[in-house]
Amino acid sequence: MDMLASLLPAGAAVHAPALIVVVPLIAAAIAALMPRGPWAWGVTLVTAIVVAVLSLVLLGQVSTGGVISYAMGGWPPPWGIELRVDMLNVPLLLLVGIVGLLCVIYALPSVADEIGPRKEALFYSAFLVCFAGLLGVTITGDAFNVFVFLEISSISTYTIIAMGAAKDRRALTASYNYLVLGTIGATFFVIGVGFLYMATGTLNMADMAVILEANGHNRVTQAAFAFIVVGLGLKAAMFPLHVWLPNAYAFAPNFVTAFLASTATKVAFYALIRFVFSVFHPDVSFVSMSFTWLFAVVGVVAMMVASVQAVFQTDARRLLAYSSVAQVGYMMLGLGMGTAAGLSAGLLHLMNHALMKGALFMALGAFALNFGVRRVKDLAGLGQTMPASAMAFTVAGLSLVGVPLTVGFTSKWYLVTAALDRGWWWAVAALMISSLLALAYVARLLAAIWMETPPSHHGEIAKRRLAPWMVLAPMGILAVANVYFFFHADPLVGLARAAADAVMGGQ
Repeated sequence: MDMLASLLPAGAAVHAPALIVVVPLIAAAIAALMPRGPWAWGVTLVTAIVVAVLSLVLLGQVSTGGVISYAMGGWPPPWGIELRVDMLNVPLLLLVGIVGLLCVIYALPSVADEIGPRKEALFYSAFLVCFAGLLGVTITGDAFNVFVFLEISSISTYTIIAMGAAKDRRALTASYNYLVLGTIGATFFVIGVGFLYMATGTLNMADMAVILEANGHNRVTQAAFAFIVVGLGLKAAMFPLHVWLPNAYAFAPNFVTAFLASTATKVAFYALIRFVFSVFHPDVSFVSMSFTWLFAVVGVVAMMVASVQAVFQTDARRLLAYSSVAQVGYMMLGLGMGTAAGLSAGLLHLMNHALMKGALFMALGAFALNFGVRRVKDLAGLGQTMPASAMAFTVAGLSLVGVPLTVGFTSKWYLVTAALDRGWWWAVAALMISSLLALAYVARLLAAIWMETPPSHHGEIAKRRLAPWMVLAPMGILAVANVYFFFHADPLVGLARAAADAVMGGQ
């Protein structure tokens, strides 16, 4: 990490918390001015590399020096706006930075295929605004700025989803539905923040926590908690607030789906954890009740219902979208256990799920790029015609099920052990049943890919085709990571445990 910091310009490491948000925002304006799409992609790639390096530098700084508090404009918190980096949010910064870089590499051939040449520069500009928004949500220490950055990321997300209309007009409807529901979620969230400000007189989250601990809680803070949970739950696709997600993932450009599935709901889930544990407190009665009777119950229902819905989907991307809702249920179950072990298991699954879904949606994008396939039945024989992409899809699919030798098994194992520590046999049973349902819908996909005959045209079977190397490379990295981090799980497990301990103190 020190070596990476030495590569940055003088003083850049000190201002890394600000630069990690400011650089993508400036780059978005530059990308919009580019006369050609590949030039805008070049700006985006450089920006993603800088963000990835800055996230690694921040990880090193927090690991060695503890919490970083960066005062914007020289105004110290709680009067000024604070950017705050600790062991809870630095794994999310790293996830968004690294996965974002891999998705940007993947983007060039995918975007060229799906977005009109005249719109590519604006597309990359909107993506960079979304990128900056997600990073801002993760790093800010100011409750109102969480709302601001959520809206920055959401509004740009509506745009880049709608730009999938060049391939499928249903992207416009999906984007509009997401806009309506996203606005409702943002309204709930900002009302909750307003109640907190009424109760505490501050917007700094650390200061809020101190004041609430000193003054206690009342109906105003209970209402704030309810509004914030609903608002962030909608953004995180918490069941049953997930109805925007299946169409958004199914009809957005392939690059957008891969990026959002790996990052967006994860950042919203992080924000929920931040408020539940850092602003409120797990020992407060209405918060502790929400663990068992809200998060755990909703998590288990999502695992079951969304998995059943996935089994019956005919569109491959909608199938994986419902699977994402089920996987958010796993994370909610970990949160609902209300223990450091449960929370760390949920956070571990968050990171592992980004590896799985990133590879899966990239592989579906590769299939669409070469053959234009979207439906499950159209995947027939792709193991013969696109073996490299099919193999990456298979590895990530098995990881999604939780097969041993993959990261999916690791995070589910930690969820099971955390549930057993609580004596929650019903949660273990739900995890097993949900995994069997995942096996059912993943088996449908793999059977079509490997066991069915490729379609023929006038009696001639389609020849083998390789996806572009800029598609294969990031997809392959994520697929290999699904196996590598099973055998070398300590880095991700260590980050998850450190994140849970940062807000729970090892409880």
